[in-house]
Amino acid sequence: MDTTHSKLTSTEMGKLWATYVGNTMGECVLRYYLNHVEDKNVKSILTYALGLCEEYIQDIKTIFVRENFPIPIGFTDNDVNVEAPRLYDDDFYLYYLQYLGKAGMSLYSVAIPLVTRRDIRNFYVKALRGTVKLMADVNDVLQAKGILMNSPAIPNPNQVDFVTKQNFLHGFVGDIRPLHGLEIAHLFGNLNNDITSKALIIGFEQTAQGDKARKYLERGKQLNTKHIDRMTKKLTEEYLPSPTLIDHLVTPSIIPPFSDKLMVFHKIDMFSMKVREYAGGASVNGRRDIGALYARCILDVSLYVEDGANIMIEQGWMEQPPEAVDRDHLVKT
Repeated sequence: MDTTHSKLTSTEMGKLWATYVGNTMGECVLRYYLNHVEDKNVKSILTYALGLCEEYIQDIKTIFVRENFPIPIGFTDNDVNVEAPRLYDDDFYLYYLQYLGKAGMSLYSVAIPLVTRRDIRNFYVKALRGTVKLMADVNDVLQAKGILMNSPAIPNPNQVDFVTKQNFLHGFVGDIRPLHGLEIAHLFGNLNNDITSKALIIGFEQTAQGDKARKYLERGKQLNTKHIDRMTKKLTEEYLPSPTLIDHLVTPSIIPPFSDKLMVFHKIDMFSMKVREYAGGASVNGRRDIGALYARCILDVSLYVEDGANIMIEQGWMEQPPEAVDRDHLVKT
């Protein structure tokens, strides 16, 4: 049955709304980056990424207009000053695009099995394909430049084996086994996320205008540092290397390219993705100490995201996503 013309479901409304707002933010950030880039390969990828944001915004706007759905404000020219001095070096843009790609793939891949209307599903399939290409291109350029942060190699197993002892789950005391490949992969991936987040937030903090936004961003930087230290310690204990910091890719500029609204929302979005990434690491983990580490990190991040949302509400910056009818309120009016 062709469901193209059926009403939008709550899932479709919510996913399209979030995708639209997120891409308006991405469009602002990428326009600024493109105004301060010298490396032609980096510029080419930034241009491609900006084109994806613009295309997805227009696709969703077309759907919303057809459905008589109010178009969100999201982020506009008021939230970016593309003429502000350079805040990040070219290499940082590549690490940022890695994050942007992960965030996009997470949103789009989750949406595909949840949406039911064919045109909405096709949109998310297209969006996922475009973002996969972006990720591949970014990694190719990082590798060509010799700055791709790969997870460490471990020896091939000698044979297929089975777990026979409960100490496979140990992590605090007793006979503790080495980290397995999936545990290393997620520790390394989460470290990369936190390292990029920290560098981004350093630039945000030094250009924030309001005290509340600045203090919030400073707290986010401290949280990134704490989580980087925790996960690096786990890899170091196993004689495994960790990805390096990229804080040096932030310039000393204190002139804001972005509004406080955009920067606070961006960190809420970035730390919300950490909840999903940390949970993903916990889901494939077998050691109790690693599970406890992710649980602490998730709690830290959840509280931080809530406090950021409170700032957005206090400042009148938070748009309300589509919600169900408040039946109790109707009865009382």
